[in-house]
Amino acid sequence: MKLIPADAHATQADRPDVIKLANDADPRTLQLTGVQRIDLMFPKFTDGRAFSQAFLLRRRLGFKGEIRAVGDVLIDQLVQMKRSGFDSAVLRVDQNPDFAQSQFERYPAFYQGDAVLAHPQFRFGVGA
Repeated sequence: MKLIPADAHATQADRPDVIKLANDADPRTLQLTGVQRIDLMFPKFTDGRAFSQAFLLRRRLGFKGEIRAVGDVLIDQLVQMKRSGFDSAVLRVDQNPDFAQSQFERYPAFYQGDAVLAHPQFRFGVGA
């Protein structure tokens, strides 16, 4: 997962191939043709609706572009963001990027499936 400092994201110009989606919007209503990136908003770290939006975009709608977390993004949310389908995250200004990157080393693999890898590592009853 790509981690972006807050000041680097703020300087990027608005682009027609980027959608900024509010956390109360339904991703199923979007026209995704030509869209390269979707920014999903975390207005507060306690509001997790963007996790569901990312999962919908990745698994149900088959969106292949970049899904970026923006807003009140904390280090301890990053692993779940990656598993939900996010490609990048703009860290809140007070979050340390070095500590953030270490979260992915702490949890390198999972038994359960997720938005990125749909099948669990162990599938009982398959091919038996």
